Amino acid sequence: MGSDLFSLKGKVALVTGGSRGIGKMIAAGFIEQGAKVYITARKAAVSDATAAELSANGGECISIPIDISTVEGCKRLAEEIMKREPRLDILVNNAGAAWLAPFDDFPEAGWDKVMNLNVKSPFFLTQALHPALKAAASMERPAKVINIASIDGQRPNPQETYSYHASKAGLIHLTRRLAATLIADNIVMTAICPGAFASEMNTVARDHAEETAKRIPSRRVGTDEDMAGAAIYLASRAGDYVVGVTLTVDGGVAFANTY
Repeated sequence: MGSDLFSLKGKVALVTGGSRGIGKMIAAGFIEQGAKVYITARKAAVSDATAAELSANGGECISIPIDISTVEGCKRLAEEIMKREPRLDILVNNAGAAWLAPFDDFPEAGWDKVMNLNVKSPFFLTQALHPALKAAASMERPAKVINIASIDGQRPNPQETYSYHASKAGLIHLTRRLAATLIADNIVMTAICPGAFASEMNTVARDHAEETAKRIPSRRVGTDEDMAGAAIYLASRAGDYVVGVTLTVDGGVAFANTY
């Protein structure tokens, strides 16, 4: 068993929504393990600043700011990657959105925005990057696609984020279906369901960590290392035989909870 079990040296990765939050945690972890990482986000200034920050200590992080909420945006991002790289070893479909509104007032815009970015975009970006992923893939070293879902797709929480819950449940099932197709090309697809991690999307975990921790069996919110570690496992040689699986990283909320 080699010492490079979790190494990503020489790998090329793309992390969508990589400028902040969970995407940034994963991008930083990949860079520390030796990967060259592309990140994308809607806001160019934020994406560029994160890339500069993550490249500061000798790593290689490149920003390609593109809005991937449409199929056209997904295709444009794929074209930009394939202009720069002959192959793509790792794709992390992390970009996502949420919408909170009471049931009787929940708007169509809040449904469509969330479903498009959280379910439609991962499908069509993976489709557009299929040639680049195939170019990197072999039976001995498969390419990887990791979809970032949520424990809200595994069980409901009290917040009225209807389209978010539905989108993440859909992404979990889409992961299984696409995994069955892509493994024939030596591309391994998996998913991660994060729980409470401090981010701009999860301001409760960020701003009220102590209170949030009381509802988590592990008695704390997730750290950057918790998220990076899970993604590195799936992206590296260590996760090559883990196909179609959804890895829950939540301190026990979804599966080790008795209330």
